[in-house]
Amino acid sequence: MSTKLWIAESFGKINLGLNVLEKLPTGYHRIETGFAFIEWSDRFEVRPSDAYDLTITGADLPADESNLITRAYKAFDTYVGLKRHYHFTVSKQIPAGAGLGGGSSNAALTFRMLNKMEDGGLTDHEIVDLCRDLGADIPFFVYGKTGIGTGIGQEIEQVDIQPDGWIVTIYPGFESSTAEAYRHCIPNPEPDFSIKGVLTEEPLEEWQYLLQNELEQAVVPRHEMIGNIKDQLIDFGADYAAMSGSGSAVFGIFDQDFVAINAYESFHELGFSAKLTRPGFTPDYGIYMKG
Repeated sequence: MSTKLWIAESFGKINLGLNVLEKLPTGYHRIETGFAFIEWSDRFEVRPSDAYDLTITGADLPADESNLITRAYKAFDTYVGLKRHYHFTVSKQIPAGAGLGGGSSNAALTFRMLNKMEDGGLTDHEIVDLCRDLGADIPFFVYGKTGIGTGIGQEIEQVDIQPDGWIVTIYPGFESSTAEAYRHCIPNPEPDFSIKGVLTEEPLEEWQYLLQNELEQAVVPRHEMIGNIKDQLIDFGADYAAMSGSGSAVFGIFDQDFVAINAYESFHELGFSAKLTRPGFTPDYGIYMKG
């Protein structure tokens, strides 16, 4: 068996605003949201193997068909075909059920790594077409560029909206159900402000008045800690704070580094999982081979 080892990082995201515009006949919702990256990632190590195998460390997650890595692997084998099989070892850091896109990011990276290791020659657009059914925000993770998500989140207009500020992301320690969040939200087909307009035309200090995650109205009443963390981030000096996606993670964006670091350290000392993301962060989308 080959001693080759491929290594890559699977990054998380935050939603810069989320407008829920309409419930569709399919049960999904038409939305508008801004996708940006955070420095919270899972590490993939992949080796050739006699059969597919998935080892997960750092989190108590199943490796069966309920895991998006396994589903992505099998989808690639079905649609493209594998010349050999692989053993995936994934060190999980991105918390599940947090609205940070960990599962979708993992699925996207699985497709990208298999495409590279197998010399599949697929373009990003072709990968998106193959794995579109696995998750609404997978296209964002395949393309690896910030942008505005529309439709059910799968249509991505690439726009440079990575915040030029320090991002402090807090995981409160519990999961939030996406299905429950959308079930209890009230769509608003005519929001007061376009998320794209706010993110591309307004300064950070104005976002708190113009940009909102409309799923908060459905989630915060059931998980008061999310609202409390958001308020605390603002009290610490965040120019903008919001829940990411359907929760449960909350983030704040700070203009000044020492203010952000103080907030990050304060939550960390309280026992919360927290990450600090640098201004203008660009994720390393490389897939590296050793051996």
